[in-house]
Amino acid sequence: MKKNLIYVLSLFLVTSCSYLTGPEGYFPTTEHDFLEEIVETDIVIPSELSSPSKENHYPVIPIDNELKNQEVPKPRQIFSSSGNSSVQLRRLGELMWIYIETLPSTSWPISKSYWETSDYDVISTNPEIGEIKINFDESMLFVMKIEHGIKEASTEIFLNLVNKGDQEIVSNIDLVQAELEKLVNYFAESVDNFSGTSLAAQNLNEMKKANFYTEDGQTVIELNLNFDRAWSSVTKAMQVAEIVTNDKNRNEGIFYVSYSKEEEGGLLSFFGLGRSSNNNNAFNEEAQFEVTIVEKNNKTYVRARSMNGKIDEAEQLLSKINESLS
Repeated sequence: MKKNLIYVLSLFLVTSCSYLTGPEGYFPTTEHDFLEEIVETDIVIPSELSSPSKENHYPVIPIDNELKNQEVPKPRQIFSSSGNSSVQLRRLGELMWIYIETLPSTSWPISKSYWETSDYDVISTNPEIGEIKINFDESMLFVMKIEHGIKEASTEIFLNLVNKGDQEIVSNIDLVQAELEKLVNYFAESVDNFSGTSLAAQNLNEMKKANFYTEDGQTVIELNLNFDRAWSSVTKAMQVAEIVTNDKNRNEGIFYVSYSKEEEGGLLSFFGLGRSSNNNNAFNEEAQFEVTIVEKNNKTYVRARSMNGKIDEAEQLLSKINESLS
């Protein structure tokens, strides 16, 4: 009995829907009414009236004077408050370079685009070695070199003014700095919006300036830098990592690093976190580590040695320096 009742109710609901909204129902659907529409003839406008005018919402403005030789916008220095900017112009003596926190294979097409849209003529490009040659005048040319930086996934860009005759580098700091500043500005406006990478320049990503190997059970940082840059980079890394150095001997390439006793701040003070930044103590018996920089065969090697055999802590110190290298 119940099954028959359910069947009757279901049939009633189905037929009711058709009865209400079907083609012959009280409320027929209108979704197909457009098929019955017909196109009427145009409205005949009486002779005493004028036809309405059509407004062009997207007019094409003719160009009277073509713009030529547009100069790249004036650059600005890009530095964050913490000092960890994605684009920086750096200098060490007469050496200047651009530091960018992106892979060289990404920096390459941006650099190439910059020179191709500048007032200079590009002579040649070589993505495999990261080199672009640009004509400056009848006797000089710019040679730009893109290299992998010290830090992982970073780029360093160098620019030299070269004599076309003897291929010697011509010293002109002001000119080179002015051109690098323009390139800094161009990168600052492009690098965050540029997602492409150059397959032809992928080789540059493997030419890292910082490598590691083990020697007598301890890690050694190998830097493809001369001594001056390596010393400057390690010094800056220690400052960034807040590692306290009691003394240093640049001629010997040695930093004397110490940490306070446990009651003075514990092992956290090993990284300068438990000590005052104004600590000016001279090298004394509490100096437990030596960080050395040795130059050999145009490369430099950074090592950390524990004065009392604490190899694990020496490894920790070297790791902390490596994290802050850039």
